[in-house]
Amino acid sequence: MTRSVTISPSDSYSRMEMRNFNRDNGSEASTRPAEECSFDPAATLPDVATNGNGKPKANHCSIIMGGVLNNPSLTFNDGVRTIDYVLVWEAGKVDATTPQAIEQRRIFEENLENEGLQLEREAPKELHGLNFTKIHAPYSVLRDYSEILKLRMPMKECSKIRKGGRTNAILNAAMYMSKFSALKDVHEKTNSLVDKMDACWEQFMAKIRVDPDLFPERKHRLTAIYSKDKEYLFDTTAECFWTPSIRSRIVQFILDRKKFSSASNDDFAFGITRLISNSTYSAAYPLHDGDLKTPGSMRHLLYTEWASVSKCIKYQPLDYVKDYFGVKIGLYFAWLGFYTHMLIPASIVGLICVIYSASTVYSNQPSEQVCNYNSSIKMCPLCDYFCDYWDLKDTCLQSRITYLFDNSTTVFFAIFMSFWAACFLELWKRYSAEMTHRWDLTGFDVYEEHPRPQYLARLAHVKRTQLNVVTGEREPMVPFWRMRLPATLMSFSVVALLVLLALATVLGVVLYRMSLLGATILRHNSNVLITYNPIMFTTATAACINLVLICLLNYIYQYLAEWLTEKELLRTQTEFDDSLTLKIYLLQFVNYYASIFYIAFFKGKYVGRPGDYVRFFGHRQEECAPGGCFLELSIQLAIIMVGKQFINTIVEMLMPYLLKWLYIIRTIGRKNTIKSPLQWVKDFKLVDFGNMGLFPEYLEMVLQYGFVTIFVSAFPLAPLFALINNVLEMRLDAKKFLSCYRRPVPQRVNDIGVWYRILDSIGKLSVITNGFIIAFTSDFIPRLVYQFAMESNLNNYVNYTLADFNISVIEYKPLKSTYKEEMCSYPGYWYYKQGDDYERSNWYWHVMGARLAFIVVFENVVALVMIIVRWAIPDMSGELRDRIRREAYVINSFILDETRSRSLGSTRQGTSCRAGPTGPGGPAGGDTGEGGDGGAGEEITDSNWNHIASLSGSDFDLAAHGEHQDIADLGKHVVSKHSFNENEPGPAHV
Repeated sequence: MTRSVTISPSDSYSRMEMRNFNRDNGSEASTRPAEECSFDPAATLPDVATNGNGKPKANHCSIIMGGVLNNPSLTFNDGVRTIDYVLVWEAGKVDATTPQAIEQRRIFEENLENEGLQLEREAPKELHGLNFTKIHAPYSVLRDYSEILKLRMPMKECSKIRKGGRTNAILNAAMYMSKFSALKDVHEKTNSLVDKMDACWEQFMAKIRVDPDLFPERKHRLTAIYSKDKEYLFDTTAECFWTPSIRSRIVQFILDRKKFSSASNDDFAFGITRLISNSTYSAAYPLHDGDLKTPGSMRHLLYTEWASVSKCIKYQPLDYVKDYFGVKIGLYFAWLGFYTHMLIPASIVGLICVIYSASTVYSNQPSEQVCNYNSSIKMCPLCDYFCDYWDLKDTCLQSRITYLFDNSTTVFFAIFMSFWAACFLELWKRYSAEMTHRWDLTGFDVYEEHPRPQYLARLAHVKRTQLNVVTGEREPMVPFWRMRLPATLMSFSVVALLVLLALATVLGVVLYRMSLLGATILRHNSNVLITYNPIMFTTATAACINLVLICLLNYIYQYLAEWLTEKELLRTQTEFDDSLTLKIYLLQFVNYYASIFYIAFFKGKYVGRPGDYVRFFGHRQEECAPGGCFLELSIQLAIIMVGKQFINTIVEMLMPYLLKWLYIIRTIGRKNTIKSPLQWVKDFKLVDFGNMGLFPEYLEMVLQYGFVTIFVSAFPLAPLFALINNVLEMRLDAKKFLSCYRRPVPQRVNDIGVWYRILDSIGKLSVITNGFIIAFTSDFIPRLVYQFAMESNLNNYVNYTLADFNISVIEYKPLKSTYKEEMCSYPGYWYYKQGDDYERSNWYWHVMGARLAFIVVFENVVALVMIIVRWAIPDMSGELRDRIRREAYVINSFILDETRSRSLGSTRQGTSCRAGPTGPGGPAGGDTGEGGDGGAGEEITDSNWNHIASLSGSDFDLAAHGEHQDIADLGKHVVSKHSFNENEPGPAHV
């Protein structure tokens, strides 16, 4: 084993000495009165309370840091410095051992050390040439980059926030009234039953709530943007002030921006991503905090108490998920959990509608009329030559199944789901605001994004540059005519071609259905269900074929969409992700929903009539059953939705393990194995999470949301199947992230991004599609018109929907038929005019007018309901808005009071220094403030501070950090031993 260690003098501190060093350099003593706002050191010490077993009870901080304290392989060999990141390169790779790669690694790691990071290198012989470089971010680097990244860090405890708490007026009144004995007796007697019910409810909720013993509730702390000059405001003495997630994020920020070339003209040779793409390094990743099977780490705790399928009915410990994976993944699981909970009422209502339909199926007159249909006139043939005249009562089973989904509850459920979709999005915005505040993301702005390394690599040959007005740096300018326009046109052209390919697959399935309906194999089959219900059999087999084509095309779309988006030369990762998301969703939307749209809105609408059929490639078009195409639409929805969820679940569970196996084989060969207890070796064998790690998860859920909303009127059980899938999906995703993937670098986001706009668009589209499905695909409107115009009890309704045609008008009569009558029945509203001419009856136009009127009424009513819902549910609760304002007031007051008291103290110190023999130019005079201008402190007045206290929002943030024009002069009197000298150079990348 070879080992090369780079150690700075500060590494000689023991763990406790390092903690004391942090405390000593954390802040100066506050000069504010202790009763106003004080810091309680006991709050940061480990909780010494014990549980029932006499063992120390864990707190939130001890769980976060537990892995580091319990796993020696998470630290350097000195046992003190934590491993915040790991770089790996393979000696067996040709590309990694070239002189150029060796030089790039040397320069890159030298620049990391110059930035202040500490490195330790190891190359165990039993690991087949794998070389590991462990990275530690010391205290000085954490302070520098916390300020650069504008991280919000916890402040000291302040009693003002407790003084501002509001009490419930009703509760106070009840407590006052309870002092009277008579009222107290009434209260005890009347509320005994309520108390018992409350106790039972609490006992039930305790089974599904997060266990507070395993996941102690996180204490809410006020936070502010970190500043070294104002470090006395922050609780830097806390054990988990800089958590492993923050440390890895800071190191990732440095790795993405350090150069690996000494050439002065190579401005784009930087970033760990390019080094990995060049095979100079094989991997770069932060570490999991422990093993899955070893207690003592948050990973093990989450794996056993959150990712387990047996815990599927319990709430998620979202605070701990966010602390471990970061805000982006935490917000995904928060959204998935919220969506799953919102599916519960939709599933219950949909199940009730289906149960009601099943209980009344035998009392439905139209289906009973079909089953008891007795007439010497049979139905016209469904196809040419091979199809005989058939009896309407052969579709008895089909008509009864159709009634389960096409009845009076369909309209109610469609309106309910439109209302549900509006409530879901509005309540999510409200819930998201709560989570955003809880996770200190209120008003969060992502720091200015730097160009993607892939973007710079493709523009490395471009000599022309332009000035970025935001960053002040010169960046390559994309040639519009030579690169931008051709890439954009190619992207649009290929996407259009892929959309046409998806439509072509639908056309192929349609032709399959047309040809199969006329096949002799269906007519001479011994199975009665197939022989007399060819439409149902053909629909089921065509849906299965369509599902297989969808799954195959998905992989083609994914690859081509990523390739096309890369060609578009998008500068930032956010722009790249948004473009790729919209592109893939458009392709998937057409892929999944094209066949459903065909059945819902086109099938059976333009088929013509006996004697004048509209043919397609010489074939008669598909016809709907006498009751419409509603049953076929339901079958198509059920097979594609349920089949898609089943296949995706299997693929999602098996694919990471397959990728792990392939990655190890590609790295060390099939005959070699990697066995090591070291955490940085175990994590190397896992799959890289990547920038698009959450994309397939969001895509799957948003496609499911489309099935639940866009076509829900045809399949009321869709929310129930989605609920069952999501309950398992949530835990399986958690298990996959913990066991198969390397720990991702935390990313701060304040919402779910472009996905929300897609969900909002789906909700608006669902109102239109459900209205048209009920009006044109369902048989609801013709039944309603018949009830109002003819008979209220639907007697003789089936006969009214059939038209009789003379069999002489049929062009291709059955080859073998024993039918002797002169007329045959055909579904539709037709009447005989003269000769062989038939026309639409007046009843057809009455029904058509009713359909259009229904769409107008339905769309406007639902739109009005959605507007009312959005008006009635604010994006942020009043309580939360007041809490944010209160906290902002407390933070502002705290910062101003601390700054004022410290600056007044500095002024007094400067006055005494000027009275001394050294004078303003002596050593003491240098401590009066920046530039040695000690006399300026006399100009501070209460009016200045009152003016600053009136600032709010971004103005106050600037003022608090000495960057606002109203505090520019006052900021000179804030003296801190952590203040920068103006002549001292900052970090290298600034």
